[in-house]
Amino acid sequence: MKFYKHAANGFKIVLERKITMHTTEETVVSFRRVSKIFNKKIMALQNFDLEVKDGEFISFLGPSGCGKSTALRMVAGLEKASEGEVQVFNEQPKEVISNTNDVAFVFQDANLLPWRNVLDNVVLPLELRGENKQESRDKAIDVLEKVGLKGHLKSYPRQLSGGMKMRVSIARALAAKPKMLLMDEPFGALDEMTRQTLQMDLLHIWEREKTTILFVTHNVYEAALLSSRIAVMTAGPGRLSALIDVDLPRPRELSIRTSNEFMKYVETASNHLENGSIGRELG
Repeated sequence: MKFYKHAANGFKIVLERKITMHTTEETVVSFRRVSKIFNKKIMALQNFDLEVKDGEFISFLGPSGCGKSTALRMVAGLEKASEGEVQVFNEQPKEVISNTNDVAFVFQDANLLPWRNVLDNVVLPLELRGENKQESRDKAIDVLEKVGLKGHLKSYPRQLSGGMKMRVSIARALAAKPKMLLMDEPFGALDEMTRQTLQMDLLHIWEREKTTILFVTHNVYEAALLSSRIAVMTAGPGRLSALIDVDLPRPRELSIRTSNEFMKYVETASNHLENGSIGRELG
């Protein structure tokens, strides 16, 4: 069943809607009435439901402590639901992570090994999976070129800026050509100019590679700029407050942030952050 709500500004907010931007009907992630309790008393998520279609760019938007990162870690097989079920490509997340290269994770901290240069950091996960050494290096060089770092293959992390370290982290995640990229506030610690540059780089990668992206942020402007849909979450315990279909032109450029259409999405998402609850959405 689909539930529709018409906001005052004319946008249609839906709890389920098909996205047309290089997506298919295939569901690649599903949360079914998922709850997560830590230490038998702290509820991070409660009755959380969401389906992600192949090729979507979905941002999890919500205040600190609402379970955004917990939901992402469940998809990565790093946390297990206390109640309900999470599936990735119709399998248990741990099975997908253990047996395939289909899912990659980018954390807020780049987590680069300081004793390995840029190329060797990107090659590392391919090496650990026993892939051919020369083929692994070729893949790494190719993806480093795509993120603008081909001229820094022999540089070490200490020689890189924060933005460059994050590019290496993204390149490392993309080297195995995953079907899904999980990103937990990857730009949160960066200055605004670097953040904007990497936002555009990420959009170009997504449009080119057609990788499904699940992106955690508490920045409304970032969510509106990047997403196909924004999953707005309530304050903890986290529940789904609204799914906002972001129907802005693509390819997107930074200049779109000055448009009235963009600001309406920002306003809509902000209103849900402040006042929304799933009970109000369903009337």
